[in-house]
Amino acid sequence: MRLALDEAAGAVRGGDVPVGAVVLAPDGTTVLASGHNEREAGGDPTAHAELLALRRAAAELGTWRLAGCTLVVTLEPCTMCAGAIQQSRVDRLVYGARDEKAGAVGSLWDLVRDRRLNHRPEVIEGVLAEECAQLLTEFFRAR
Repeated sequence: MRLALDEAAGAVRGGDVPVGAVVLAPDGTTVLASGHNEREAGGDPTAHAELLALRRAAAELGTWRLAGCTLVVTLEPCTMCAGAIQQSRVDRLVYGARDEKAGAVGSLWDLVRDRRLNHRPEVIEGVLAEECAQLLTEFFRAR
């Protein structure tokens, strides 16, 4: 999660909401890819940290199936990102702060654990939640 927090700081420099993500290889320690929000920087509404990290990890592995991998993200994923997580077949999702306004992994919806879907990753929530939330609070307070 500390690596994801470092990524989130990079989003702020680009004028984006500070969310960072890291994809770990099946060994649980090797970083395959990382990303931070780049919506403002790239003018792309889909440039969320999770999507960028998942795309980069797939490119690194040469396959869209990220079986065995872990996605670590500072903020609970939205519906778009939760769908990408489910589709990418990551085995584990670890996130920090809950998103009561747009969270799709337990707050408003729980897309990744929906029994009607064919893949449901393990979810570990609340890792360094206070630090992750603090980064967001400071960003929005400054705005």
